[in-house]
Amino acid sequence: MDNVQTQKQESKFKSMFASFAIPVLIAVGICIYIFVLGNNSNFEGGDSKNHPVPDGVGHVLGLIYKGGMIVPILLSLVLMSITFSIERFLTIAQASGKVSAEIFVRKVQSQLRSNNVDAAIKECDIQKGSVANVVKSSLIKYKELEGKSDMDVDHKVIAIQKEIEESVSLELPMLEKNLVIIATMASVSTLVALLGTVLGMIKAFSALASAGSPDSVALANGISEALINTALGIGNSAIAIIMYNVFTTKIDKITYTIDEAGFSIVQQFAAAHKK
Repeated sequence: MDNVQTQKQESKFKSMFASFAIPVLIAVGICIYIFVLGNNSNFEGGDSKNHPVPDGVGHVLGLIYKGGMIVPILLSLVLMSITFSIERFLTIAQASGKVSAEIFVRKVQSQLRSNNVDAAIKECDIQKGSVANVVKSSLIKYKELEGKSDMDVDHKVIAIQKEIEESVSLELPMLEKNLVIIATMASVSTLVALLGTVLGMIKAFSALASAGSPDSVALANGISEALINTALGIGNSAIAIIMYNVFTTKIDKITYTIDEAGFSIVQQFAAAHKK
């Protein structure tokens, strides 16, 4: 029961983290755009309306600032991708436990082959994490069913399998939580970048359509705005896709390890109690 309550508290915290982090990151993105990228020292004559300084870091920052009003939105999306990637990395690392999950499963299998369930449970307490939580829950059920004489072996095996399934259903949502935000960054960043690109091209074509000779400055600014937004959006989308695939692979590996451990426990119980 304590384990279930702890998992619910962790799940609630992670839900609150997302609700709190997103507006904060949006505000941070806007502040970076205004106070860092838009700092007057990044522009000729100390005026953000002028061109960026010719070289150095200020040139790059000023150039990004010239990307227009879509840039702070893209900066916020970049910050979200980074923040939630770090959050998922820490959560999944914690879920894997203190040592390699494969080594942990081998230790549990060895203890079960020696019919030392208590030692296997102690290994779970040392290991911690999602894999250990599922294994410990199933081992407790294993030990409980060993003392029951009113159930046959087949029903006991089914009870252990059900316990494993219930434990997995509690652990997996915690692992997958906030992954949808990273996946959303992959698609939304591209769309927002496309919007910025279109707005920049509109300005560029407006400069070409001006009466008399085209306004070369406005034309250059429009093209620059379009390309800056495109670069930020595509770059963030690429990062989000890579991180999403990395995390889903890690979760699949954890799930496979849990399945292997659960299968071993069920098989060992059936082998030890068959008539």
